[in-house]
Amino acid sequence: MAGLLPQTTDPRAGAPRRRVLAAAGLAPLLAAASAAPAAARPAGRTGRSARELIEPVHTTTTDWKSVAEVLGGPGDMKRNVMYHTGLPRRDLRVVSHHVRIKPSLALGSHVSFVRYADDRTLLMGDVVVTERELQRFIDTLQDHGIGQTALHKHLLGQRPDIWWVHLHGHGRHPVALARGLRAAFDRTGTPLPRPSSQAKPRDLDTAGIDEAMGAKGSGDDGIYKCIFVRREQITDDDLVLPPGLGSTSAFNFQPLGDGRAAVSADCCMVADEVQPVLRALRRAGAKLVELHNHGLTDHPRLFFVHVWAVGDAVDLARALRPAVDATNVKAAAG
Repeated sequence: MAGLLPQTTDPRAGAPRRRVLAAAGLAPLLAAASAAPAAARPAGRTGRSARELIEPVHTTTTDWKSVAEVLGGPGDMKRNVMYHTGLPRRDLRVVSHHVRIKPSLALGSHVSFVRYADDRTLLMGDVVVTERELQRFIDTLQDHGIGQTALHKHLLGQRPDIWWVHLHGHGRHPVALARGLRAAFDRTGTPLPRPSSQAKPRDLDTAGIDEAMGAKGSGDDGIYKCIFVRREQITDDDLVLPPGLGSTSAFNFQPLGDGRAAVSADCCMVADEVQPVLRALRRAGAKLVELHNHGLTDHPRLFFVHVWAVGDAVDLARALRPAVDATNVKAAAG
């Protein structure tokens, strides 16, 4: 029949030709396979090194006046680039492990806006909602194009049941983002923002905590906070994140009397730091609450662990310090 190869009785004579024909038949498949990764390569992180990173620009509270009006209260500037608004859940009475939780310890909803050199605005936030509010809150965010990047807990065994939602949005219209936030907050009992007291708690040895932690803390509505930021550059897709935006380690001390404190902490880590930090926290007697991510496209990939501890404040600070030392962080400035 036409197209059939002539037969040979010598297998050695046919072998070379069979190899040539087999190779010819595979050639189109090999060519397609070699081309497939380029065609299927997702836009975004794979080509990050070849893309120009976009830096944040300095702004002032005046630049965010319209955002403040929409959110219903004033915010403040962090490191001259982040417009930050705190909305602690002062309306809630939350108890965890027999401790009445002050809003600034672990109920501090907050959102931050950053303007970039290409005139885009990035929104990031962490918001406290009750379980009854959770689904309506998320639905409203989605209706306004604001994404959710984490859903998790900061506390163990709390009553009422509380959830924390990490938010992410970006675009050229910060007021539109603020309107979406306001609509979502209106589905909850979140009070309007107001300035917090910066006075240090009088019944804590704050100087001893500072020395033990290796950081100068600050007061926030009766809570003493020691904050650390990552030393390396952190990016979110093609945006350079300002130090401390979505990449802080925070140790919050709520006084309980007689020098004791409840500590709610959040440690920020890269992958190879996770296990050393978890071991250090457990050696300190801290209870692990949740290990998770806050973002979706951060680089390097960041992990966070929330922890809880109760005891003498300075002793706890000394015990927790090795967890800080196991990460590439420095004390936050301003």
